[in-house]
Amino acid sequence: MEELDEELVTAWVALTGVLKNSRMTQGLNYNEAIVMNIAYHEYQNGEGLTSFKSIVAKTKMLKSLVNRTIDSLVRKNLIERCEGEDKRTTFVRPVKENLDVFLKVHEQSLELARTAISIIGEEDARTFVRISDLIVRSDLLNENKE
Repeated sequence: MEELDEELVTAWVALTGVLKNSRMTQGLNYNEAIVMNIAYHEYQNGEGLTSFKSIVAKTKMLKSLVNRTIDSLVRKNLIERCEGEDKRTTFVRPVKENLDVFLKVHEQSLELARTAISIIGEEDARTFVRISDLIVRSDLLNENKE
């Protein structure tokens, strides 16, 4: 079992290195691309607004880092802040006129995904998504914060 532990960690580090160095987020840093992806998907699904709390929950990033990332996206005019009915609740939404900037970055990510699918095949890609979702839903990261 210890050998499998080492292999999993090594594979994980290698994969994240490939993803980071693929420059799949050109024009945006990695955190900006992640936050934009969440806001874009909620926008695309008709939600319009994405809560700050939702972004923190989905990214597992520190609140301060999410706040800095949103500030950076606001400066780039890719996201705008919106207040909810309760002034303590902050929401963001993509700036519709500038979505093309994000969509260029997003298309690079989709191309990387298509390349990965061509390498591992559709069945293994679906298995990878299923396993990744299982790990995320297990809240593995919160369990290991202690």
